[in-house]
Amino acid sequence: MKALKIVAILLVVYAGVVVVFESLLGYFQPAGQGTLVITTTGSDGDVSDRVLSRIESQDKIYVSVNHWPRDWYRRALANPSVEVTLDGEKAPYVAVPVGAEEHGILDEAFPQGMVFRILTGFPPRHFVRLEPR
Repeated sequence: MKALKIVAILLVVYAGVVVVFESLLGYFQPAGQGTLVITTTGSDGDVSDRVLSRIESQDKIYVSVNHWPRDWYRRALANPSVEVTLDGEKAPYVAVPVGAEEHGILDEAFPQGMVFRILTGFPPRHFVRLEPR
């Protein structure tokens, strides 16, 4: 019974670490040279910006959903007409979810580190290709 309590406490602490880490990333939205800002529109017309790490492969731009908070991703799937601010310039794009083959290639070429996966609670990863409009 004591071992079960210890495991339960460790799971609660781990969940707390994941929530704090994800919350801080969402709040501060750190931006840098390898990031872009995606602007999505919700079903009610509200506009939302999210800083994301960009992935460039074969002259294409991708972003991936690597975290549990993924409202930008749901919004981009529901309304794929997005705006992207890249290197200070805003332009219209279409967010295209990638298929299984392309996903496999990207996941292998741009793996996530184990520490990152632990800190984010092992969320499923999905990629979106950003096609200029």
